[in-house]
Amino acid sequence: MNSWDAGLAGLLVGTIGVSLLSNGLVLLCLLHSADIRRQAPALFTLNLTCGNLLCTVVNMPLTLAGVVAQRQPAGDRLCRLAAFLDTFLAANSMLSMAALSIDRWVAVVFPLSYRAKMRLRDAALMVAYTWLHALTFPAVALALSWLGFHQLYASCTLCSRRPEERLHFAVFTGTFHALSFLLSFVVLCFTYLKVLKVARFHCKRIDVITMQTLVLLVDIHPSVRERCLEEQRRRRQRATKKISTFIGTFLVCFAPYVITRLVELFSMAPIGPHWGVLSKCLAYSKAASDPFVYSLLRHQYRKTCKELLNRILNRRSIRSVGLTGDSHSQNILPVSE
Repeated sequence: MNSWDAGLAGLLVGTIGVSLLSNGLVLLCLLHSADIRRQAPALFTLNLTCGNLLCTVVNMPLTLAGVVAQRQPAGDRLCRLAAFLDTFLAANSMLSMAALSIDRWVAVVFPLSYRAKMRLRDAALMVAYTWLHALTFPAVALALSWLGFHQLYASCTLCSRRPEERLHFAVFTGTFHALSFLLSFVVLCFTYLKVLKVARFHCKRIDVITMQTLVLLVDIHPSVRERCLEEQRRRRQRATKKISTFIGTFLVCFAPYVITRLVELFSMAPIGPHWGVLSKCLAYSKAASDPFVYSLLRHQYRKTCKELLNRILNRRSIRSVGLTGDSHSQNILPVSE
């Protein structure tokens, strides 16, 4: 194993560790907080988190074994099952992000009717459609024997070993990425740009009120005026940064792998094996970044994490006090006798 393979293996190990910890923490927050569970986005987050964990414990270790061994890491049946999961989970992850963006769009653009338009039942129907959509392509691939180990990506994924089926497989793969990656990307752009438009409109209204207030307050200290203007600038940048993060992480993680798959099928240009595995690692890294992008940096999740941490620390302190008390009483008893 050369230095490139060792680096890719290390990247996979790091991704597996971060993904397990972060997605596990999101699950703990969902189990602990009834307030989070009552909201419709919790279903989308739960679906995304469970998919990320399944990918982390099944697909990533097999890819790691493929990188280390430089060959198929498991038997044909297990590899076909992993390829089925790989295809399903990739589509499910992308469509779940699209569903979360639709939820944000409804919440920001239609705030007064949000509760009526986005109930738990509506969220459950969206998750059911996501599963049906995501299951269709791996089911077809399984029926056509287009699942197996792909050496270029060191992964069990979509592949075809029969040259006479190359055109049909290329059309199928292109359709799959168009209806998963491209569709989700279009939905993300449409919804988040609408959200950004509304956010900027509200920022302008707040800026006008702030400037009118600053004009009226003639005797205001210059430092206070500067702080108000600085808060204005931060407010304008906050929504842009968040939306850039949502769309940017989606593109950075998924686009290299999707483009590589399409170039491999529709072009004769050679693709280096290290780039193939790296593009797959980038796709896997979305499972590690999703908890931070969509959950753990939000106020409710941070509050729940603090409550969980305080509960653990309180239990430890009570246990340590109890042990100290027991040892103290044991030391006193012989003296009293």
